[in-house]
Amino acid sequence: MSAFSGATLMITGGTGSFGNTVLKHFLKTDIGEIRIFSRDEKKQDDMRHDLQARFPEYANKVKFYIGDVRNARSIRDAMPGVDYIFHAAALKQVPSCEFFPMQAVETNVIGTDNMLHAAIDAGVKRVVCLSTDKAAYPINAMGISKAMMEHVIYANARVAAERGGTVISCTRYGNVMCSRGSVIPLFIDQIKNGNPITITNPDMTRFLMNLDEAVSLVKFAFEHANPGDLFIQKADASTIGDLAKAVQQLFGDTGTNIIGTRHGEKLYETLMTREERLRSEDMGNYYRVAADSRDLNYDKFVVNGQVQTEADESYTSHDTQRLDVEGTVKKILTTDYVQEQLNALKNA
Repeated sequence: MSAFSGATLMITGGTGSFGNTVLKHFLKTDIGEIRIFSRDEKKQDDMRHDLQARFPEYANKVKFYIGDVRNARSIRDAMPGVDYIFHAAALKQVPSCEFFPMQAVETNVIGTDNMLHAAIDAGVKRVVCLSTDKAAYPINAMGISKAMMEHVIYANARVAAERGGTVISCTRYGNVMCSRGSVIPLFIDQIKNGNPITITNPDMTRFLMNLDEAVSLVKFAFEHANPGDLFIQKADASTIGDLAKAVQQLFGDTGTNIIGTRHGEKLYETLMTREERLRSEDMGNYYRVAADSRDLNYDKFVVNGQVQTEADESYTSHDTQRLDVEGTVKKILTTDYVQEQLNALKNA
């Protein structure tokens, strides 16, 4: 019997790409209830009507709660009866967070703290939070806010564990292909309109995951987490230049326009730092990074010493398995969005 059998699962930010994919995985199972918590009533209404049209026999499993993780009361009011939480609510667009960094702090840091306090107080059994590769060695406001979010997660996980209560863990993953605001839909739209596709820097590398893999990572964390654990999937990567060529191979070559690096972008992304790699465990397709178990008593380190504090290498999109153009084509074909767009092109 699944741990989700008869249980109530809340998804914060549940109307986004991740939330829609979770529904695809869980809707037809024996889960008891799925609560969609988000602030956008239009997206909730669209999701509700889509479920009623496509899955009328299952639609009643999904309950909708208007609220905002920034508002502690709204998240507390939605919490009674919840067994498990997937926390996906976030501001995640790098350029917009650069211009409005305090908005990123409000949602990604304070909002996460609000959610975790409410979960602990309500006796939620397990919480899995979603983070990003940009939180590792962050250079932009979005990544910095997500890095701070991770520290909020670990601090709350420690408190919850001391009380013997909620098990809180975190996942960190790279670019999720075709999620809202990602680059592949932009490339496809530009090609459809007969425009050259815009590339920031063809030599940039990025991890590539599809939405199903993102949900699988969260489910793996749910099943295997100890308090404060961080889970990372081993992921393929490609250059932005090869990703552009892969999209053009499928949808047509309208040329390219190199526009230069945007605000806050890196040449490559890091999924696991050198410091984290030292305390990581290889679990096959995933890494588990155990929580830092040191306390504030530093006298023992002064007396005994602790020489090794980092591994030789971090885990980056430059040194993971690099896909060529053909490999990238196969990877992006695993996404529902690309398949739907190709079908629409054939039927046009």
